[in-house]
Amino acid sequence: MSTAYQQLTATFLRLSRFGHLSAIAGWDMQTMMPPAGSRVRGEALAELSVLQHEILTDKRTAALLDEAEQASLNDVERANLLEMRRAWQQAALLPASLVEAKSIAGSRCEHAWRQQRPANDWQGFAANLKEVVKLSREEAAMRADANGGSRYDALLDLFEPGMNSAQLDQTFGDLKTWLPDLLQRVQEKQAQQPIDFPLGPFAVEGQRQLGLAVMKQLGFDFNAGRLDVSAHPFCGGVPEDVRITTRYSENEFLSALMGVIHETGHARYEQNLPKQWPGQPVALARSTAIHESQSLFMEMQLGRSAPFLQLILPQIKAQLGDQPALDADNYIRLTQRVKSSLIRVDADEVSYPAHVILRYEIERALIEGEIEVDDIPAMWDEKMMAYLNLDTRGNYRDGCMQDIHWTDGAFGYFPTYTLGAMYAAQLFQAVKRALPQLDSLIQSGDLQPIFDWLQQNIWQHGSRFSTQQLMVNATGEPLNPHWFRQHLETRYLGA
Repeated sequence: MSTAYQQLTATFLRLSRFGHLSAIAGWDMQTMMPPAGSRVRGEALAELSVLQHEILTDKRTAALLDEAEQASLNDVERANLLEMRRAWQQAALLPASLVEAKSIAGSRCEHAWRQQRPANDWQGFAANLKEVVKLSREEAAMRADANGGSRYDALLDLFEPGMNSAQLDQTFGDLKTWLPDLLQRVQEKQAQQPIDFPLGPFAVEGQRQLGLAVMKQLGFDFNAGRLDVSAHPFCGGVPEDVRITTRYSENEFLSALMGVIHETGHARYEQNLPKQWPGQPVALARSTAIHESQSLFMEMQLGRSAPFLQLILPQIKAQLGDQPALDADNYIRLTQRVKSSLIRVDADEVSYPAHVILRYEIERALIEGEIEVDDIPAMWDEKMMAYLNLDTRGNYRDGCMQDIHWTDGAFGYFPTYTLGAMYAAQLFQAVKRALPQLDSLIQSGDLQPIFDWLQQNIWQHGSRFSTQQLMVNATGEPLNPHWFRQHLETRYLGA
């Protein structure tokens, strides 16, 4: 093995250890940290970001990358070297001062957002967001100037390598031709079906125990992770110590439960990434959309399927009590209910893509300089009415302030949610072909064959293959949105 390559693996192992500390400190910031710690924690995280940036962009790293290119490496090492170079190129484009400033601005914006959102304080939030957008535009300009393409595409590539806005416009454009009609037809059909809503309150501790039981059912390794509470559900930490969160309401339990199932999908992916390449980029998740495909595989494809809902119903009754609304048929109708709503994270899978397309169109215009932060509310109101027929005027809390992504400059992230839903539908279709008895396996609680398939086809490969090659290997074809449409029509219209 090349000495240059060995030196690079040592460097990236060191970077991963700093990344570990940053991930856990970030988790603590959103779950446990007292408010007074915000400023100094933000500064500490920024310092870590700068340190990682300096290590990665050291002039010796570029020379080692060039030297390793000439070495005799196996396929995995060659894939790892490709990911190393990509990480180096991304970092080398930015000065350390911008990395630090962006980290501090993001921490400040996110922390203030926690109080500003409940207070519906758009003006206060906008003041912080303007600095985040300014720095994100600077980053986008530097990346676009170096690599070509649009400024937004330069940020999108950080989350979804190989994807660009032209492809998104085509994929989302097609989606917009059939989704509104499907949404209307499903809502009209469901309006004819009676539905009873469970009556609360539902004790938080009972909901927590229910979530833990379902996590166990889904194979979550509690020796390598935990469940906590945060303002916005997320999955963080590192593969050996995965931290997932949800949020509870005593008025209803499905949001917290489905949030747990969603984040458990992320966690299972992380916990099963290849461990034989410790600290190496090739051992990381392939892309944000593939990551999202794993959470939506668990939440939407598996978690909201009738067999799985029947499987966990006894646990729901055991923790939260029985009542007429938890009759099996009513409970399934309730869980598969489609209704346009203001909140993205609580949206059903039919209306969800509209939330994503709305955000994608706004954030792209924002990064490209076509609109400014002050224009966001009006654009949001217009698109919510056009896509979901909902009025959000003056309701910033449940409108353009509801998400956490823009607070830290994660522009380019939102499209990966719907790409992930499409990948998930395609993967689940492949599982059905591999396991003809799938429904009976799920209803009996034997989920291991599903996990084995995911391990074989997705989890164990990390970033060894491109997203397209990974999907071809697993399903026989690259991304094909047909499977997503078929899934929605079959589940909700019986097509």
